[in-house]
Amino acid sequence: MTTVVLALVVFVLAVAGLALGVLLGRKPISGSCGGCMNCLVRRGRHD
Repeated sequence: MTTVVLALVVFVLAVAGLALGVLLGRKPISGSCGGCMNCLVRRGRHD
């Protein structure tokens, strides 16, 4: 039962952290290269 409560607490904290980020208007998470198409173009795999 302790594991279930601990998992629930972690889940609630994660959701609350995401909601707080949205409320504060932080920059959205982005990929390291700006998206998959940019990576494919950079590597010459784009048609």
